[in-house]
Amino acid sequence: MDPSAEVPLAVEIPVPLRINEIFHSVQGESTWAGAPCVFVRLTGCPLRCGYCDTEYAFREGSLRERADVLREALSYDCDLVEITGGEPLAQREAFDLIRELLDAGRTVLIETSGAINTTPVDPRAHIILDIKTPGSGEANRMDWSNVDRLRAHDEVKFVICSRGDYEFARETTRTHRLIERCRCVLFSPVHEQPRGVEIGGMQGLSPRDLAAWVLADGLRVRVQMQLHKIIWEPQTRGV
Repeated sequence: MDPSAEVPLAVEIPVPLRINEIFHSVQGESTWAGAPCVFVRLTGCPLRCGYCDTEYAFREGSLRERADVLREALSYDCDLVEITGGEPLAQREAFDLIRELLDAGRTVLIETSGAINTTPVDPRAHIILDIKTPGSGEANRMDWSNVDRLRAHDEVKFVICSRGDYEFARETTRTHRLIERCRCVLFSPVHEQPRGVEIGGMQGLSPRDLAAWVLADGLRVRVQMQLHKIIWEPQTRGV
């Protein structure tokens, strides 16, 4: 064999994405709340938060080629796309999908649990990092290096189940100077359930209580409600 001959490069074969659902709705959370948005929900999550409201995304879904997912997401006349789950970053192909959506001119939001390293995420994307509170039951799964990587256009969310969770979120916000470093810090109460109904053994937290605590402490955070659960029934899918 001629040693000067070029060795052909290996061709990387795309791995299909496991997709739970793709739909067009209004954004229900973050500073983008109320804006029309295309949601790409990926299947699978390594965490099992006690208050999870998308358990159906743990396993339900179908394998789809990334090009097909991209085509459907771009088929909507909508500039805003959110990659969510489950935990979307648990699938390696999601990073390429994010890049391709950005290259197509879309604004891309990433709703991530904080348990998966965010280093490979295209820096143009907006990360919404969910810092797990003790009440989630998964606080020990946080990859705290993700907090160090936050940028001025990223957001942080705390889902708060109790006064103890609130105090954790308050001190974490101060310790890591999140208000100064991020676009916004979101305090979100676990959704209140009708009397006698529980999700993950939780009845929810009164938004009034959370608002009162934030005001009493003079925190410059945003108390947010899940808008989609106000517009539609809380368990409605595809919204």
